[in-house]
Amino acid sequence: MKLFIKYMVSSRCKELVLTELKNLGVQSQYVMIDLGMVEILESITKKQRRILEENLRHSGLEVLDSKKSRMIDKIKDTIVEMIQSEYMPVTNYSDFLSKKLKYDYTYMANVFSDVKGITIQQFIIINKIEKVKELLLYNELSLTEISNRMNYSSVAHLSNQFKKVTGLTPSFYKQIREKREKAMSDV
Repeated sequence: MKLFIKYMVSSRCKELVLTELKNLGVQSQYVMIDLGMVEILESITKKQRRILEENLRHSGLEVLDSKKSRMIDKIKDTIVEMIQSEYMPVTNYSDFLSKKLKYDYTYMANVFSDVKGITIQQFIIINKIEKVKELLLYNELSLTEISNRMNYSSVAHLSNQFKKVTGLTPSFYKQIREKREKAMSDV
């Protein structure tokens, strides 16, 4: 069972939610918690959910209804599917998401950022960089080919975003991988 929690954007908030779940008798080993989301492997009763909602509300957090929860899952799944596809759509991401999910983009963006603590655009960038890292590891495509495949305007734009997210340049990241592979083959 997934619960999406609005305004849960820090580790302190995660600890608060975990404490509230423990107080309700939910076993912590069955709880997966991330910013904006809690996944409980056991189900909770309606009464437990109501108590959780009330206790979290006093701390400034809000459990979202299931409609918004499903929407956030759909947004994340659509973005991951879009990025993992062979070729990313050339259209504007906001138009693509609105058309695919049949929601107003501003509404989706507001709900997403309230819950996840980052914007949809930031989520897209993070996932694109993960895909770029994967493509760099395969060593089958040049940086120019990766840039084109991931719809970056230039290799420089890709490199800047990569460095901003990872703290490394793509070429340095590739060198680290190559050194690691060489060290492993020497063993």
